[in-house]
Amino acid sequence: MNRETVIAEALGLLDEVGLDAVSTRRLAKRLGVEQPSLYWYFRTKKDLIAAMAEAAMAPHATAPLPTPGDDWRDWFLDNTRSFRRTLLMRRDGARLHAGSTPTGDLDRLRHKMDFLVASGVPERDAQMAMLAAGRFTVGSVLEEQADTGSADGAELPAGMPVIDHESAFEAGLALILNGLVQCTAQGSRTPR
Repeated sequence: MNRETVIAEALGLLDEVGLDAVSTRRLAKRLGVEQPSLYWYFRTKKDLIAAMAEAAMAPHATAPLPTPGDDWRDWFLDNTRSFRRTLLMRRDGARLHAGSTPTGDLDRLRHKMDFLVASGVPERDAQMAMLAAGRFTVGSVLEEQADTGSADGAELPAGMPVIDHESAFEAGLALILNGLVQCTAQGSRTPR
């Protein structure tokens, strides 16, 4: 057994039972070990959850970084969509990610920010747009993963529209991008 095996099994457990039911007791049983042996790899459940969150983000964290010839608007959309797809790959993926700190991804984040700034986006606007897009995405996925209603809207009150999560996400993302395009064209207007 090693750290990677523990994380992989913990993510498997997450997909089976959901975040609320993930426990070190259940994980130890799944691994066929005594619960205290997990503390060799993770001192607390919080440490385990943080490692799970980082590992769950691997598909997004290994996506190609922008290059100088890329259109920043297309990249911004693609990057945010990649983040959403990655969160949706895991049961409770958004809840797992919420509140985590991407300490292992700081160089990639700096590269993304440098790309936006080099593309003409004012630095403060680039920071706020990345933050807003990230938080919007986590919130959208939280809602999507919490939605247990029927797809045809049979349980909704009369007159309530059926929510198409992907269309709603795309509309919100377009609003964020359009605001960033407008700020970039006018020069920074983001409050400090």
